[in-house]
Amino acid sequence: MTLRPEYSLGHSEYNAFLFAAVGEEKVGTLTVLTALSRLGIDPWQEAARLSDLPRETAARAFALTIAKLPEGDWKASDAEAIAARLVDSLPLRSAPPIPSAAVRRARDGIEMKSSRFPTWLGWSALFVGALVLTLYLQPDRNLESSHGRETTTQR
Repeated sequence: MTLRPEYSLGHSEYNAFLFAAVGEEKVGTLTVLTALSRLGIDPWQEAARLSDLPRETAARAFALTIAKLPEGDWKASDAEAIAARLVDSLPLRSAPPIPSAAVRRARDGIEMKSSRFPTWLGWSALFVGALVLTLYLQPDRNLESSHGRETTTQR
């Protein structure tokens, strides 16, 4: 079974940066992806923003982000060196950003609505056909002539 697009990471030019280790925590390795997510920052948008900046500026900006994290096996004073190491794995210019889940849902919703019309039309045609066939096969008692039959009111 394949994952829906909003649940798959896919390949991105930012994967080397996003999956790089910031440092070790008590529970394991802290990656850039996890660190940015914990801070409520969209990892792909941040990677795109940083890759548009000159390396030194991007390293300083990312060092400020790292400084917001609780310390693991690194010290706050190491933030600039860690940021410089991580920023080196970014592409030199930003790639087109990966659409967020909300954008994908909106796009898929529009596509789904447009693909529902032929399905709806097909089911409607099938229903009308079954209705016509049912009425056609029913004995027609409404138009029987009363000639030859006597009713109790005619006597």
